[in-house]
Amino acid sequence: MWKPTNQPATPGRPSEPERPSTSTATTAPLVSEPAAVPRPVISTTSDQATIGKSLVIKGEVTGSESLYIDGRVEGSINLSGNRVTIGRNGVVAANISAREIVVLGKVRGNLTASDRVDIRSDGSLTGDVVAARISIEDGAFFKGGIDIRKAGKTDSKPEEATKSVSTASPEPAIAVRA
Repeated sequence: MWKPTNQPATPGRPSEPERPSTSTATTAPLVSEPAAVPRPVISTTSDQATIGKSLVIKGEVTGSESLYIDGRVEGSINLSGNRVTIGRNGVVAANISAREIVVLGKVRGNLTASDRVDIRSDGSLTGDVVAARISIEDGAFFKGGIDIRKAGKTDSKPEEATKSVSTASPEPAIAVRA
């Protein structure tokens, strides 16, 4: 009984809007929703906002959820306690402050992370980094300084936990002060 009903509806592409409203609308949500509902609960996609490829934002971005940027952002991003990920298509000209920052695209600005900064192989960062931990993969571009600060430590004596790295000069420049 299903085959005769589906066969006439399948060849007639113009009648597709009617098809989802009758039989597919009742079966597709029942099949796809239970599979889709556990995924956001398990992953962080429900707690993560996304700026798509075609979006351009100029100004200040603040909030209390993680952010994935695949578009263009100019200004400042302040999401303390959350993760900011700049996707492969992302172009950011902003200072970023967050718990964790992952760079896959291009960033021009200073990064401040309470936990870690991760610059992946396709990532590009021009600016200074202040973080407890930093990871720079082979192939990544980085030009700026690095200030390693222990998590939870205040800025009372920043010289004690400071490491400076600059790729602007051709010779390696790593200074560790104790």
